[in-house]
Amino acid sequence: MPVDRAALESYLDASRTRRMDAYRDFLRIPSISGLPDHAPDCRRAAEWLADELRRGGAEHVSVEETGGHPVVYGDWLHAAGAPTVIVYGHYDVQPVDPLDLWESPPFEPIVKGDRLQARGASDDKGQIMIHVRAFEALLATSGRIPLNLRFVFEGEEESSSVHLDGWLAANRDRLAADLAVISDTGFFDGNRPAITVGLRGLSAAQIDVTGPGGDLHSGGYGGTVENPIFALATILAALKGPDGRVRVPGFYDDVRPLSEAERDAIARLPFDEAAYLEATGSPALHGEPGYTTLERRGARPTLEVNGIWGGFEGEGTKTIIPAHAHAKITCRLVADQRPEAIFERLRAYIEEIAPPTVRVSVRSLGGGMPSLMPIDHPATRAAARAIEATFGAEPLYIREGGSIPVGASFTGLLGLPVVLVGFTPSDEHAHAPNEWMDLRNFETGIRAVATLWHELASLPR
Repeated sequence: MPVDRAALESYLDASRTRRMDAYRDFLRIPSISGLPDHAPDCRRAAEWLADELRRGGAEHVSVEETGGHPVVYGDWLHAAGAPTVIVYGHYDVQPVDPLDLWESPPFEPIVKGDRLQARGASDDKGQIMIHVRAFEALLATSGRIPLNLRFVFEGEEESSSVHLDGWLAANRDRLAADLAVISDTGFFDGNRPAITVGLRGLSAAQIDVTGPGGDLHSGGYGGTVENPIFALATILAALKGPDGRVRVPGFYDDVRPLSEAERDAIARLPFDEAAYLEATGSPALHGEPGYTTLERRGARPTLEVNGIWGGFEGEGTKTIIPAHAHAKITCRLVADQRPEAIFERLRAYIEEIAPPTVRVSVRSLGGGMPSLMPIDHPATRAAARAIEATFGAEPLYIREGGSIPVGASFTGLLGLPVVLVGFTPSDEHAHAPNEWMDLRNFETGIRAVATLWHELASLPR
């Protein structure tokens, strides 16, 4: 049975003010999972979200312990014989630094034209709200949902989902389903509707370099002992060549090569490379030779230095040889690469090239597997029909450079196919100051999700 669009629109029109007020309330909770001081805020966000699911009609709603920030679970399982879908999102957000670049306080949402601006507006609280409101509206107007839904909203996605796999494994029987839908992706450049069929994985590490037992006077000891910052710089410089290719032995061994058909499909995407470069603010593009910008962005692995620190950083001068220096590194991984293997290869190489004049340790900060979904999977095609019916354009099929560890977890632990259905504009400033959500995408996304449930309900189990 198709969506009763007249009833759905009437309900959404009548509930718009309440819907937007709740969206803003959710955004006001500073649920930064990576900062321990915000652990109470993460729990508050989980409790708030659980209450919203209950108000919308979800059953068996609970805030469940994981050993870290809790998972919010809820379900509606009254569509006998219909497929069961897990809906995933995350209520945690990134830190807000640098604060001085925000145009308004990051946890005080403001509306600027068609944009709602705040941390989490797009990544991923806005997308959670799309699902909660679509569920509420369908249940209120039809009295039922055409399929069975299980909601799984976690609070650690922005800090590598460290405890989620354990929770999924412990609840494997309770999470029986036919498909997982993840809404933590977005549209293509120019806000063109898109379905993400590939995501890179992640392997994160920290390098710690120590030299003297404490900071030393550079006049009395300069030239006689190794400077840990120089040693760290030497190590980092050896990880990649000037052309951008990673020099870690074995780094590319497990990479699944792109087929000619895949390269042709990527080449046909309407990508404006000049506009992409301009948006970065960089003087030129740079990366692994032999691949296009889009191929490097979504289908090739990378190694990046995310932060480096040590020594004196205040104003003026302090003439020291610092006792230690540190760097954080992340590797984005593609199909068939495993985060544990990449970390071990990285660690072994760093230990091999480290100067003997300092002590070097490398520790893992977690990671996640890459994922790849066939374009012709029936669930992917159902999502395409739902998007075209509501946004008025057939979606593009894209690979994104980001990572969503739970995608591989749903496949590897629960044996589920995964469809990545996201609605954020490509330039929404996720992880950066002035993050925003296009309210037209938000509203149409609610309609698209309601349509998607009917499309998926019509598929054979």
